[in-house]
Amino acid sequence: MRREEFNVGQYVDQMALLLDLEIRDEYRDGVVANFERISAIANLVNSFPLAEDIEVAPVFEP
Repeated sequence: MRREEFNVGQYVDQMALLLDLEIRDEYRDGVVANFERISAIANLVNSFPLAEDIEVAPVFEP
């Protein structure tokens, strides 16, 4: 299945509307750029394969 292109600008606009959050014009480009970075990191994390038999740890211990 092919994933549709994620439109970060549209996402930021929709979430601002949903949250009733005003993003001033001079900050919008920076907000969109940061969400593009977040999206790239999330894609990297979500593409990492995990074995089916891995169990969730109740406590993280490094």
